[in-house]
Amino acid sequence: MAGVVISSWVEERTSGAPEQLRHRVIEFLDAAGGADDPVELAAVGDTALLAAMSAGSSRACALDLLAADALITLALLAAAERDPATLGTTAGAIRKAAIGAR
Repeated sequence: MAGVVISSWVEERTSGAPEQLRHRVIEFLDAAGGADDPVELAAVGDTALLAAMSAGSSRACALDLLAADALITLALLAAAERDPATLGTTAGAIRKAAIGAR
């Protein structure tokens, strides 16, 4: 999945989500310059989580937290769709990258 392709993929997979959430997910993805694989997509989710943590207890915090959850969930979905046999390995790589980022 290349950056532009994954943006289209994310838009397709979030078509039933609330519009504000879809928009915020795409904003984070665009701000990161896209993502080329599930681990990079999860890293965008980590960025959203950091934004939520720095927003305090505002409504923006809640939307960013939901976006973080969506991005990490989408990263795991992308991994499962790419090759279900490697989902566990990819999940481990996502976890390791998230721990290393802190």
